[in-house]
Amino acid sequence: MTGRAGRPFRVAIVGSGFGGLAMAVKLSRRTDADFVVFEQAADLGGTWRDNQYPGCEVDIHSHIYSFSFLRHDWPRTHATQPELYAYANRVVDRFGLRDRIRLGTGVVEARWVEAEDGYDVVTTDGRTERFDAVVSAVGLLNVPRYPEWPGLESFQGVRFHTSRWEPQHDLAGKRVAVVGTGSTAIQVVPALAPLVGELTVYQREPGWIEPKSERAFTPFERWLYGRVPLAQRAHRYALWAKANRRFKGYDKGSRMQERMRDVCTAFIERTVRDPETRAALIPDYAWGCKRPIVATTYYDAFNRGNVRLVPHAVVAATPTGLVDAAGVERPVDVLVLSTGFQPQRFLANLEVVGEGGLRLHEAWEERASAFLGVTVPGFPNFFILYGPNTNGGTSIIAQLERQAELAVAAIRRLTRRRGSRVRTDPAATRAYVAWIDRELATRASAKNSGCHNYFTDERGAVVTEWPRTHLVYWWLTRTWRRRGLRYS
Repeated sequence: MTGRAGRPFRVAIVGSGFGGLAMAVKLSRRTDADFVVFEQAADLGGTWRDNQYPGCEVDIHSHIYSFSFLRHDWPRTHATQPELYAYANRVVDRFGLRDRIRLGTGVVEARWVEAEDGYDVVTTDGRTERFDAVVSAVGLLNVPRYPEWPGLESFQGVRFHTSRWEPQHDLAGKRVAVVGTGSTAIQVVPALAPLVGELTVYQREPGWIEPKSERAFTPFERWLYGRVPLAQRAHRYALWAKANRRFKGYDKGSRMQERMRDVCTAFIERTVRDPETRAALIPDYAWGCKRPIVATTYYDAFNRGNVRLVPHAVVAATPTGLVDAAGVERPVDVLVLSTGFQPQRFLANLEVVGEGGLRLHEAWEERASAFLGVTVPGFPNFFILYGPNTNGGTSIIAQLERQAELAVAAIRRLTRRRGSRVRTDPAATRAYVAWIDRELATRASAKNSGCHNYFTDERGAVVTEWPRTHLVYWWLTRTWRRRGLRYS
């Protein structure tokens, strides 16, 4: 495969999380392209490198939260952070990618050079290199959201975000406040409860939580999945089938919506002993309006004498504590911010300049959108993994694989036909976004039904979520790309 003037076709991959690794593996297996994976951190792994808080693990079953091209001997139904980090490194070594990854080197800008049919990529060390194509794999949940409470800077205790955990602090006997009740907090709270003196959980709005039913695989199961080639694959298919049935619950008028609410409510009622706490933990909005949470141990933590739920948002901080929306101030020694991320700010730290000097963030001024979530009109040879409206489909790793396959197919076609550009048709993109919105209004209506969530932008458009099952995404990325991609 060659680029211009007979040189190898060069691809820059930005990010070494699971998206970047999926792209690197599929590019190496299906093309002869020369590629570099740029990683701004000192180590690879993305989300599973950054998040090292107590209790951190995935809430999707291990056998589908893993790559289709590399079976693994998972010890548990749901992998922990250290296991997923080790798995990422296994992928790198299994496919010989380590020499292709430049650690400690981020990308600050990719600028299209019209006369050269490629991008000038500017890195954090001040270097500029030319690439024929650029793939952004910077992730979605990687820019922490910090609150702007009055008085926060005056707080004299220890404070940090869960994704920037500071393990050097001894929390034994301390008064610890966890602010937030999303997926991360649901894991942090039961892990901290036995260690600290007092644990106060501030809840702006409760979430729907299902029992996780996590467990260790038996020795026989591990032998079966490791030694019988089709066993793990068959288990994957069974898990996908179950996930597809569950997805029907995102239609807020469906029977499955009612069933999922009943399952979650029954879980609260049989687990939480205190009636007042139990009532405060039951949401008043549709299941799926926020990302549904799967966790077994969170509710039981509130049965401990040292754990207290405050069903109010934090509105201010003082030098020694927090003030909630009811006007009550409580003393705090350690403040744990489980306040989420900024997923609507796609590619927040990457400047991409396309044809005619168009900047990607200017193109997205009204709304972040992309054809199949991967390509954007005006930005030839540029691909996004985990882009607009691709979050969901049960396993994001499967979604990332489909996106990487689309990008690799486009690169293969460019080089095989001696082309130099793949562009995205604006009309096809508009039609695709309109379809996304129709599906969100019907099949996934719960996702935009009025609660606080990270799905919507400031104008109220749902920009992060995929509205159907992964099977539908698999089919669309194979069939619809012909509608929107133009080669020259």
